[in-house]
Amino acid sequence: MKEEIFDIAVVGAGFGGIYAAHRFREKNLSVVGIEGASGVGGAWYHNGYPGSRVDTDSVDMYSYLFSREIYEGWLWTERYAAQPELMQHLNWVADKLDVKRLFRFDTWLRESHWSSEDQRWHLKTDRGDQIACRFLVMCTGNLSEPKPVPFPGLNQFKGEWHQTNRWPHREVRFKDRHVAIVGTGSSGVQAAPVVAEQAEHLYVFQRSPHYGVPARNGPSNVEKQRAIARTLDEFKETMLARPTLPFGQEDRKRAAQYTPEEQQERLERQWAVGGHAMAYVFEDIGINLDSNAIASEFVRRKIRERVNDPTIAEKLCPEYPIGTHRLILETDYYECFNRDNVTLVDMREDPIEEITETGIRTRGNHYDVDLIIFALGFKAFLGAIDSAGVANEKGQTPREIWARGPRTVFGLMTPGFPNFFHPTNAGSPSVLGPLIVENEFHVDWIADCIEHMRRSGYSTVEATEEGADNWGRKSAAVAQNMLRRQEDNYMVHVNPDDGSRIFQPWGSGMATYVPEVRCMTERDYEGFAFNT
Repeated sequence: MKEEIFDIAVVGAGFGGIYAAHRFREKNLSVVGIEGASGVGGAWYHNGYPGSRVDTDSVDMYSYLFSREIYEGWLWTERYAAQPELMQHLNWVADKLDVKRLFRFDTWLRESHWSSEDQRWHLKTDRGDQIACRFLVMCTGNLSEPKPVPFPGLNQFKGEWHQTNRWPHREVRFKDRHVAIVGTGSSGVQAAPVVAEQAEHLYVFQRSPHYGVPARNGPSNVEKQRAIARTLDEFKETMLARPTLPFGQEDRKRAAQYTPEEQQERLERQWAVGGHAMAYVFEDIGINLDSNAIASEFVRRKIRERVNDPTIAEKLCPEYPIGTHRLILETDYYECFNRDNVTLVDMREDPIEEITETGIRTRGNHYDVDLIIFALGFKAFLGAIDSAGVANEKGQTPREIWARGPRTVFGLMTPGFPNFFHPTNAGSPSVLGPLIVENEFHVDWIADCIEHMRRSGYSTVEATEEGADNWGRKSAAVAQNMLRRQEDNYMVHVNPDDGSRIFQPWGSGMATYVPEVRCMTERDYEGFAFNT
């Protein structure tokens, strides 16, 4: 097959990819989009499991802000949009921007190699496409590539099984079936109450309990959305200037500045509102163990109040400080363990040993099930880049360059990979930031960088080793005192030889990140090298 030539390839057709294709086309670049799914949606295309919905407010945190026409043209129906509405919205936006025709759907990128001879990336897909492009932009997000099922014996299971992050686009029946959900992160917690309502019996296999707080979902705040629309440009700048802090917590103080009664009143008020702000109620909750313990014990007490069986309640109570793993927003999750048809299996006491023909064998039991739902999470940050077979001219992969932790400038580029961009990755606010406006900010930066190259006669741009060293030091400094850095979770890279711990996202939010990016860019793209 003859190699096709484009200016830029955009991989992924979610929120970031849709905007990127539109923005780069506006710059008169020839664009090819590559998407493994059958349509737009990105991670949301695949995450159609029961109960799936976003866990940040749709109106302000999970909306495009680059266009007033688009922002006010779609009125969200719920505070936390459900997956079907997210898919409807993304299809509406893609049609409005007329970008679907730029994408090749049902197409997975499998090889991506840089050649200095012609200064292009050379791509191969699973469908046989051969593409050459000057710029390669991975709009695949930071949580999109599923973790593989780690348990032996899955191929002998006679029942039905699915992964929450590769959910089929057809009805999956739960009624009159014995169902297992393996994993209790956000997906497992969202799915369990819905499945429990229909299944004959549900087994929830939990390795580690997490803090779940009420989502308090309801109708979206239409008046708030209309008010934002009237000053959308100003609101976008506000979002780009926010720390990692949910709305409503701007007046917070250190826990010790409240009396014990005031502490509990503040926690109760936030519990009534719901949402991620429960992990931000005190100014020092993320850096002071004593302050954190007040909120942690408050949520554990709420769990105990909601679960009838004290033994089960204790198994559902996390021991780690609240907010050091991602908080989970839930609806009736704890109450489902009061049902006669729901059983909690604590994998710390009774770990899974294998999948059998008829179910799941643990160390001490066998559970007969008809359907297994694996809610195991994602290969964070580099998973999708690995799957795309990205390698530089030396044959190195980004994962090899990141062997001791992320090496990027701005979280956007890795040294040794010319003209290769990975928006919202480690080194940026990433999973801790407002992802939609963060995608817009990164895509705009890439578009402006390419325009700068055009005007200056440059062919390539690359993050420098010195730039990555400098950015790594800055990122480490903002995360130095975070309790989150001390807990093992996907946001923390731990080097096994010396135990050094690197917090992978930029830890202090857009408020410090955006000015740093803008200042370094104004200083003649400090941290980057351009070549003709």
